Amino acid sequence: MQRRILKHLTKYNILSTKQYGFRVGFRTNNATYELTIEILNAMNNKLLVGGIFCDLEKAFDCVNHDFPLSKLKFYGISDKAFQLYQSYLGNRYCRTAIYNDSENSNRVSNWARVRHGVPQGSILGPLLFLLYINDLPKIINKTSAPIIFADDTSILFALSNPTGFNKNICIVFITLNKWLRANQLSSNFNKTNYVHFTTKRNMSVNLKIGFDNNFITNSSYTKFLNNTLSWNNHIDLIMKKLSKACYIIRNVKTYMSVSSLQVIYYTFFYSVMSYGLTFWGNLLLSSIIFRIQKKAIRIMEGCGNRVSCRNLFKKLQILPLTSQYMCGSTHIATLQFTATHHST
Repeated sequence: MQRRILKHLTKYNILSTKQYGFRVGFRTNNATYELTIEILNAMNNKLLVGGIFCDLEKAFDCVNHDFPLSKLKFYGISDKAFQLYQSYLGNRYCRTAIYNDSENSNRVSNWARVRHGVPQGSILGPLLFLLYINDLPKIINKTSAPIIFADDTSILFALSNPTGFNKNICIVFITLNKWLRANQLSSNFNKTNYVHFTTKRNMSVNLKIGFDNNFITNSSYTKFLNNTLSWNNHIDLIMKKLSKACYIIRNVKTYMSVSSLQVIYYTFFYSVMSYGLTFWGNLLLSSIIFRIQKKAIRIMEGCGNRVSCRNLFKKLQILPLTSQYMCGSTHIATLQFTATHHST
């Protein structure tokens, strides 16, 4: 089912080029690269540039089944193929079981029909969600630059006139939330924020951006970038997470084999360290992350702090941070070549 619909979507170029999530050949690096390039181009042209970073409230759980089905029809899925996807979403039931200690048994609720949400953990579910929000970029891309990874929506604005800049942001945010409401989705205003990007560290901009008397906060950083395009906040954050990962590895080391420790390393350490590495791996602060990585390797092998990690990396078949950065840089070079090729 997933292959059939993906073939159809690819053949007719249906999926938005602004969507980078759950697509073959696209990664978070693609979205991050597009985001930073848009900001840098605006800065080089001496434009005001800012971004709204949206968090959708329980996006995957709030999808009304009627909406993706109607959009499947709109995008040319019909007849038996449509009935197949209809049966996939429809007639799903769930119930809750609570274990009762005193009775040593489960208390189970009645079955209830599931009318909302795409099945998470499935292969087809994420693709149906992409179709569900596929028309979102089209309603706001005339006066802004949307960049979407699954349900994480970033909207960039660039303009030379301050009055027009502020007005455009407010209009787009209202348009966005009207679309979300029409599609039975909503913004999480507590987690949605506006960041004004600038080359001056001491410059602060406070805009009043809201919808239906719900206003978002002005922030100096996003999840990974701050308003001067520095990754320092992100590195500070992952330092704490990686230290916790080392603690986990140390605690379970006595009970697990080396192969099991490698699984834990890739789950708790590698996944955190590798995020955005191609963008911050050449910074001075990356040496601190490398030291934490060597600490994790030594813990896995039960070695002291003074033991060289060169042979340990080889033994565990784990790439050092610098090698991972170099591998990732080839992907960025490919993105740069593609962007240049398309522009010419």
